Amino acid sequence: MVESEEFVERYGVKFCPSGVAETEEEAVALADKMGYPVVMKIVSRDIVHKTDVNGVRVWIDNEEEVREVFRDMLGNARAKFPNAVIKGVQVQKQKSGYEIIVGSKRDPQFGPTIMFGLGGVFVEVLEDVAIRVCPITRRDAEEMVMEIKGYEALKGVRGRKPADLEAIEDVLLRVSDMLMKEKDIQELDLNPMFANHKGVVGADARVVLKR
Repeated sequence: MVESEEFVERYGVKFCPSGVAETEEEAVALADKMGYPVVMKIVSRDIVHKTDVNGVRVWIDNEEEVREVFRDMLGNARAKFPNAVIKGVQVQKQKSGYEIIVGSKRDPQFGPTIMFGLGGVFVEVLEDVAIRVCPITRRDAEEMVMEIKGYEALKGVRGRKPADLEAIEDVLLRVSDMLMKEKDIQELDLNPMFANHKGVVGADARVVLKR
């Protein structure tokens, strides 16, 4: 969610350039300003899982697609969740790179934990993740990156440039610092984030605070 991204950004974690459009014309203007391709996502506190309304579309390449996606997204959302308050549609610059995930859950006994892994099938099927109790050190962050099975992929495969491993470690350290300072965070999900040879940027965030 947009508010979650802004919350996490306060601790130095970068996200892809984006804006929220309330109208079709605003969506086109945002896409034109940041350059194609773009991602579009429904923005509503009442729609937790965007996929329920086909509320995430990626690699949108032109104005015609932006207009079509905007209309379809709002139509689907209003049809399936007629009582939902819809803020608009987030238009975000499309990024590429190795898809990674950073997450957290606050354990009743040990406090905040931090999780790192590759996105996609690695986390969903293979459960290829590393977990630590916060706070973590630079050495902890290095070990988290190195111990997942997907580490070899991050070093570069089939001609792809390696990911900036130090930048990934920096994100883990910044998130650990945030989790230690923000005592109300119960869950955190930065997914996906994109790591390439130039650094790491987030594309989506979910922060659950204690009620």
